[in-house]
Formats: sequence, C-alpha cells, structure tokens
Amino acid sequence: MRFIETYFYKPTWWQKIIIFFLLPLSCFYCLIAFLKRKLAPRIDFGLPVVSVGNLVVGGSGKTPFIIEIARLYPHKKIAVVSRGYKRTSKGLIIVSQEGKILCSQEEAGDEPYLIAKSLPYVSVIVSKRRKEAILKAKEMGCDAVFLDDGFRFSFKKLNIVLKPKLEPYYPFCLPSGMYREWRGSYGEADVIVQEGVDYTREVSIRDESERMLLLTAIANPSRLDEFLPSVVGKVYYADHARFDLSELRAKMQEFNATSLLVTSKDLVKLEGSGIPLSVLELRLQIQDGIICQIKEYIEGGWNA
Repeated sequence: MRFIETYFYKPTWWQKIIIFFLLPLSCFYCLIAFLKRKLAPRIDFGLPVVSVGNLVVGGSGKTPFIIEIARLYPHKKIAVVSRGYKRTSKGLIIVSQEGKILCSQEEAGDEPYLIAKSLPYVSVIVSKRRKEAILKAKEMGCDAVFLDDGFRFSFKKLNIVLKPKLEPYYPFCLPSGMYREWRGSYGEADVIVQEGVDYTREVSIRDESERMLLLTAIANPSRLDEFLPSVVGKVYYADHARFDLSELRAKMQEFNATSLLVTSKDLVKLEGSGIPLSVLELRLQIQDGIICQIKEYIEGGWNA
C-alpha cells in the first residue's frame, strides 16, 4: 500500500498520532463544508437532474456508474455535467454534443473524455461552475442532466450517493480522514448505493498479452487487485497524472513486458501512443430497484 492508502485505511501508530493531532482542523473543515451546502439557496432548473456523488475522496465508481445509467436513455437528449478535474482548459467547455467530440482529452479531462467516448449520443459539458453548465445543457435542449459529484450543491435533484465497499478506518473529515462531509450526511441522500450490494463490478480484459505490466493513474489503485490477472509488475502514478511515453517504454523494457495493462480512464491518455495496450474494461451490474428509482424520477417524478 502507498502512504496515502495506509494513512486512511490501515494507519500505523505514528500515523494515528498525526490523525488525532489534525482533528481540530478536520472538524473545522467538516463544519465549513456543511454550512456552505446548507446555507446556499436551492435552485430548480426546471428539468430532471440526477446527481451521482460520494462522501469520501478518491475513486468510488462515479464515472462508470454515470456511464451505465446514461446508457439507459439512447432515446433522450442527455447531458453529463462534470468539473473536468485536471483539464488544461478554463471556463465552460462543451466536450461533446450528441456524440460529436469537440475538444481534446487534455482540454476535457480524463473522466469527461471517457464519458464522451463511451456514450455516442450524449452531450458532455465541463465547468467548475455547475450551475452554468446545467443552464447550458437546458439551452441545448437536453431532456435530463446527470451531474458528476453533485452532492454538495443545493440543486433540486435526485441525490444518489455511492458508498464504497471498503470504508475508511476513521469516520473523520479531511485531513484526519477521507470524508468530505460528516458521515451522517448519508442520511440526506435520496438513494444510497452500496458497492457489492446494490451494484457489482464486472471486469474483462481486451487485447490480453503474455506479459502484461499494470500501469494506472487512478485513486486507490489497490482496488484493482481483485480483478487482476497475473501481471509482471505494477506501476502507479498519482491520480490524473500525465504519462511520459519514453518513461513507459523504459518500464516495459525493465519488466520485459509485452503490453501495458491499463484502465479505460488511462487509455484515453495513451491512444495513438504506439505502445501495446491491454485494457481492463469495466461494466457495472446495477440492481433493478436502483434503476427503477432513477427512471421514475426522470420520467416525471422530478416534477412532483
């Protein structure tokens, strides 16, 4: 485990000292996050908004969950709104419009570009100001909006919160724990979706080779372990990191690898690189009850 994973999931005795030393700062962070959300005026956009969020930092499956539920609406004009974390562009950017990709992966950010590539009939919009992005989606004539990481916004929405299979060691907010708001905020969700209970992950490998070297730049990469075949090694980069192709080729030589095994999120940064790639392709199997709640909301429940 890397330091950050040990700190949050299996802290050593000296890490526990740091965690409790930082608790006053953690409580202050938690209070500010709570007040900021509670005191913000509620906005009704006049169309169904489905928020997929989480209370913990790091990867919890928001992107594959959004892709899976958006696949259910090929007959509707759907927009996906995201911040576009670590993108090179500024302001509001239309990544794709009804399947036509309008910018580069660097301008879009990893997840929005992956969503645009995965959903050929959907419009994807990135903006730090989610209100502006949702209004843009409405202006474009979209029937519904899926909002990535929208729990903290005071919008009229179906509030879906994903709960990870493995929860942090302590129920504290940053920096003493992984929570972005106090853990009791789960009670404010309209739908709580527990990994391993309400949905499961199914992974297959495309273009498998004899000696694969795992390469990934995702949060909490150890969550891939249960899905991995035999690999010759593992190379981890920070979440959203960009890859140096010459460095990757050197790593392949070092491990005598025949291909790099990457996630779909990593793939969008390596297409056209000329490096042999094997891909961990992820699909979610979501319980029918969850799907029904989303459909009921979009088909008219939002206006109740």
